[in-house]
Amino acid sequence: MTTTHAFWLAGREATGEATFDVTNSFDGRLVGKVSVPTEAQVEEAVAAAHAVVDEFAATPAHVRAAALDHVSKRLAERTEEIAQVISAENGKPIKWARGEVGRAVSVFRFAAEEARRFNGGEAQRLDTEAGGVGRLAITRRIPKGVVLGIAPFNFPLNLSAHKVAPAIAVGAPIILKPAPATPISSLILGELLAETDLPAGSWSVLTVPNDRMPALVKDERLPVISFTGSDKVGYAIQESVPHKHCTLELGGNAAAVVLGDWASEQDLDWAASRIATFSNYQGGQSCISVQRVIADASVYDRLVPKVVAAVEAQVTGDPADDTTDVGPLVDENAAKRVEGWVDEAVAAGAKLLAGGKREGATYAPTVLTDLPADVTLARAEVFGPVLTIAKVDGEAEAFAAVNDSDFGLQAGVFTHDLQTAFRAHRALEVGGVIIGDVPSYRADQMPYGGAKKSGVGREGVKYAMDDYTYERVLVLTGLAL
Repeated sequence: MTTTHAFWLAGREATGEATFDVTNSFDGRLVGKVSVPTEAQVEEAVAAAHAVVDEFAATPAHVRAAALDHVSKRLAERTEEIAQVISAENGKPIKWARGEVGRAVSVFRFAAEEARRFNGGEAQRLDTEAGGVGRLAITRRIPKGVVLGIAPFNFPLNLSAHKVAPAIAVGAPIILKPAPATPISSLILGELLAETDLPAGSWSVLTVPNDRMPALVKDERLPVISFTGSDKVGYAIQESVPHKHCTLELGGNAAAVVLGDWASEQDLDWAASRIATFSNYQGGQSCISVQRVIADASVYDRLVPKVVAAVEAQVTGDPADDTTDVGPLVDENAAKRVEGWVDEAVAAGAKLLAGGKREGATYAPTVLTDLPADVTLARAEVFGPVLTIAKVDGEAEAFAAVNDSDFGLQAGVFTHDLQTAFRAHRALEVGGVIIGDVPSYRADQMPYGGAKKSGVGREGVKYAMDDYTYERVLVLTGLAL
């Protein structure tokens, strides 16, 4: 009998009048049925969150930290079970799904640590001018209000964690809306939150369909929106509520630069291995997967065959198999879109060196060179296992090629030179520069976000906590400083 998963309404399980199916994109099997909240139930959740704003903000830090520690511990205990769910609903190879659970364990642990030291206050003497004699300013950070967290399908647990954990850490109620394709792992997160002593109403997980999202976005009781997804949807949200605080983690077409000093066989083998792995992990469905390789002419001819060989060595198949490196995309339509973009590029003159074939929702790891500048693949985010390689002459041309993009999330630069690393950090129009590795590296405690069309604001627990709060100053008068 197929399980019907309840959603979480103000901290308790609830079911609505309708359900939708979650299926496995590799074999089409039914993973589970998920209950859909009614309009009245959504209203109840929003009203409950709004009503508890002051109470939750005043909750002692140790209570919030204990809840976050509990979720971290329980995620670790249930790692294999949750990884199997992520793999089934997302199509993610099981080894990557296990890694995602491990990252979520860390996110909640980091949040517990930050909750304990957050808001210690900053004292500032104001008697630096005569009018401030006897006055002292104390600054604290105050939650802006209820957070609406809108999570994507590609990291259904960890990117939900990046919205929920910082909100709890600062004492901001949160309503989490998971992606319709991958809601079950977020509902398990709700199970773990329900085991804590957080105030009723301080969190909900609402499995509403995307066409009902605009009403939530525009609700004045939800002043903070944290969205991860496409630039088209993200900026539409921002434009619809310009008076709200929006954190937008959007797309990219991340570049890995291999400079001329990265020239030994060992260097190039390492770069090729990392590029091949992280252009294809998650089926390429990561905002910082390697989409573009920009190689100095002095290493290009040796690097290309190494990359092609490493890409062809990627094991494509059943995501439930421990040996699988590359599973299906989230659905067949996504794979067909990738197929169309590659076919367009090849028809325009790009050279196909590997891959280029689709089977259902699975698209083979693909490498192209000589990509024309005016094709879709050159400008947009492919969000699939496709890699292009371009030849450049020197550092300046390489950095200009990185910046020739509407996006700017992260970039990787393979160089041994420290001065080059600092020049890259200054010159590249991205949110993060990774030296000696691919742009796909992310530590969950570091600030993460982009420039240009890659979004606004930063995730990473401490930085999201700042995003969810504002500074409020208290001035004390008549003190003997």
